[in-house]
Amino acid sequence: MKTHELIDLLASDPMPVQRHAAARRFGLALPLGLLMSLGLLLAGFGLRPDLAEASIQPMFWAKAGFALAMFCGALWVTLRLSRPGQAVAAAWSGLGIPLLLLWGGAAAVLWLASGDERLAMLMGRSWRSCAFSIALLSLPLMGTTFWAVRGLAPTRLRLAGASAGLLAGAAATLVYCLHCPEMDAPFWALWYVLGLSLPTAAGVMAGPRLLRW
Repeated sequence: MKTHELIDLLASDPMPVQRHAAARRFGLALPLGLLMSLGLLLAGFGLRPDLAEASIQPMFWAKAGFALAMFCGALWVTLRLSRPGQAVAAAWSGLGIPLLLLWGGAAAVLWLASGDERLAMLMGRSWRSCAFSIALLSLPLMGTTFWAVRGLAPTRLRLAGASAGLLAGAAATLVYCLHCPEMDAPFWALWYVLGLSLPTAAGVMAGPRLLRW
């Protein structure tokens, strides 16, 4: 079949686009991925033993708030990149603002801390495992998120893969807050951001293969 014949065939019987297709796909993919990630956390990591006490501390909610802000920003970008012809430029602010606020706050905390406290704030107690734990918890979310994105016909596959990976990582970070004992902003600014970058990088590599439609 020649190209013009294929075009004529497709044009003769166009399939209507389902309304709210993106909302339906992500409305299924994200809760399912979050449940699987939470199950993985409970099975492999467990909740932090002082979660009830920690949950009344402002820094716990600041940590969760950063993860939630990154999740919302990544979802905005991913929704735009999932559909052809959608402008994305303004959506990047949803990711840049939380990062700048975290890094600015972490820099201020380090500036005010004494010299012998700074390294402890950066490394915490779990620096060896934090980023890899977030990446591990993001795996089920990457599966469900990539399924949602692929069904919406993305055209910029590497960029869409990166945003889908970041979305999975942000959701996994939110889940990981239930286990992580770290309460210092400099730690999050380094190790949480590194944990977010791992599924993002995996998404860049996997996007052209897994998001092709």
